[in-house]
Amino acid sequence: MIAIIDYGIGNLLSVKNMLKKAGVTDAVITGDPGEVRRADRIILPGVGHFDYGMRKLKASPAFDELNRKALEEKVPVLGICLGAQLLTNGSEEGTEPGLGWIDADTVRFEVDQLAERLPIPHMGWSEIDFTPHPLFEGMYAEPRFYFVHSFYLKPKDDANKLCMARYGHPFAAGIQRDNIMGVQFHPEKSHKFGLRLLENFSRL
Repeated sequence: MIAIIDYGIGNLLSVKNMLKKAGVTDAVITGDPGEVRRADRIILPGVGHFDYGMRKLKASPAFDELNRKALEEKVPVLGICLGAQLLTNGSEEGTEPGLGWIDADTVRFEVDQLAERLPIPHMGWSEIDFTPHPLFEGMYAEPRFYFVHSFYLKPKDDANKLCMARYGHPFAAGIQRDNIMGVQFHPEKSHKFGLRLLENFSRL
């Protein structure tokens, strides 16, 4: 069963609907620690401000169980957009500490490297380059995903980079460590590319 963590923010129903298209019939949207305990995979979605998201997540009844599942049971976890940023140590957007599950920071785009025509937030489709990983197994050629973000993921170790994109300058569009993965883009809005990624996640 895939638990889509409901902590008050995020594109929850869109994620569940895309999983259904991927053939996943046992995905649940939940903030209940008992249901999270039964999950064998977890998706942490999210949109909005880092500090607000982190405070909402910490206040969730499922927070302790989420930590246990990720760090002790080591079930596959996928963070999406803000959910991926929450996996890091913290964000330049605020002051709250992140989960710190991956040794990375969430940082602002380097505006001096952006052409005048490139607005913030980065919104729209961008191609990615990825390293071999089960999440991208059988991915379609020229993979591109839908982004909406003003901050990006910056891992301390290149080994934690899952995929790269470019917006004025290269940036990590995904990060990973062991069972924990995060993608800055929205697979639930990325048509066949996102569908394939979620299919792969459901099989991890």
